[in-house]
Amino acid sequence: MTYQTSDFRGDKDYSIECTGDCVVGDEVAFDRATFSGSFRSAKFAGFERVEGKIIRDSYGRDKQQHTFTILLNVGGEMRIKGRNLYDNGTWRKPWTDEATRKAAQEEKHERGDAARKARDRRREDDGYFF
Repeated sequence: MTYQTSDFRGDKDYSIECTGDCVVGDEVAFDRATFSGSFRSAKFAGFERVEGKIIRDSYGRDKQQHTFTILLNVGGEMRIKGRNLYDNGTWRKPWTDEATRKAAQEEKHERGDAARKARDRRREDDGYFF
């Protein structure tokens, strides 16, 4: 279903706002922009609601762009960059054991920190100063 505005702010199932900090295992819902027409002359077509479970995440080697793989409730998988996942707000279902989620969140943050340090070391080795 396509909507003209992104006004999703959670519901009884997806009741916890997690914009900016989703982890593997989260069951999420969010709106994403859709477009019609060709790539060169794309026209905004509205928003579609996406619901699914995050099954993988990774950090790109060069820019540390966070990418998520979501198993969609309607079937199939979707890969999406974190900036696009979080663009219009992201909501999740509560976990049975939120302490388990906290551990997954801490592990994700450690991997992100390590990826950023590795990028900075590569930049220093290449003579790139920031």
